[in-house]
Amino acid sequence: MKFTAAQIAGILEGEVVGNPEAEVFKLAKIEEGTKGSLTFLANPKYVNFIYSTEATITIVNRSFEPEQAITTTLIKVEDAYQSFSKLLEYYNQVKLMKSGIEQPSVISENVTYGENLYLGSFSYLGKNVVIGNNVKIYPNTFVGDNVSIGDNTILFAGVRIYSETVIGANCTFHSGCIIGSDGFGFAPTEEGTFNKIPQIGNVILEDDVDVGACTTIDRATLGSTIIRKGVKLDNHIQIAHNVEIGENTVIAAQTGIAGSTKIGHNCMIGGQVGFAGHLIIGNNVRIQAQSGIGKNLADGETVQGSPAFNYGDFSKSYVHFKNLPKIVSDLEELKKNNK
Repeated sequence: MKFTAAQIAGILEGEVVGNPEAEVFKLAKIEEGTKGSLTFLANPKYVNFIYSTEATITIVNRSFEPEQAITTTLIKVEDAYQSFSKLLEYYNQVKLMKSGIEQPSVISENVTYGENLYLGSFSYLGKNVVIGNNVKIYPNTFVGDNVSIGDNTILFAGVRIYSETVIGANCTFHSGCIIGSDGFGFAPTEEGTFNKIPQIGNVILEDDVDVGACTTIDRATLGSTIIRKGVKLDNHIQIAHNVEIGENTVIAAQTGIAGSTKIGHNCMIGGQVGFAGHLIIGNNVRIQAQSGIGKNLADGETVQGSPAFNYGDFSKSYVHFKNLPKIVSDLEELKKNNK
């Protein structure tokens, strides 16, 4: 996919200084730019690289004026960083602009879908699936019976969506994630074995949810596991049955949330955090990485540790913990002197 300087300037409402017909087909850092690449200069610390870069086109701020000879064609914009980000978004949209139904693939009875569907090869759509407009389903993806998928949602290769799942618009599911698998429900018997409790609920994901690779969201025992609008989930996260996560909460990798825990909106949760079940976590909570959450948290709390407690208290305590050998040694010395 090639773009000329003139085309890029048109997208960014910028001004070309140099060759408007210069073509690029890849992106690069300014210090690593090669022929055919597009880069940008926003941080003044990197200004020296613009005189040595081999990038064909460089996006710069309008205020930039070279003090030495340059070989790269410039595109001047109001904000080089924001413009480059906009261009990345545009490039990604173009790259993902697929449509059509590849073969072999399976579309079961009573499936309905909107305009511009892309269904990759070796994908399966179960009975009564409802799909909106501009949905992209990449190869080797499974969508079970009675699933609904909103407009502009993307399912990358190898995603598994179990039956009855409800997915909103503008969602993204990365490879290997599993939505709607059975919750971990087993009842102990007198003989010491475990009987499986049927998991007959579903999973609901509202609009603008991102789910990372190999993340699992279990279906509810009864009712729904609910992921609210704007939630962002990293890779390798486990969300158990009947969990609810509030709007615009972000969760980093390897976090595990046990059953029926409710997490509020606008929370930020670090990596490898573990939640016990049946907890209520308030809104705007901040949880540092590797914390263990075994009790309810009020709105606005910031915690760390396992078990987790107030972040400020944890930081002060950790200073003493690091000095514990010296503290013990000092105590022993005091005991000797007091004999």
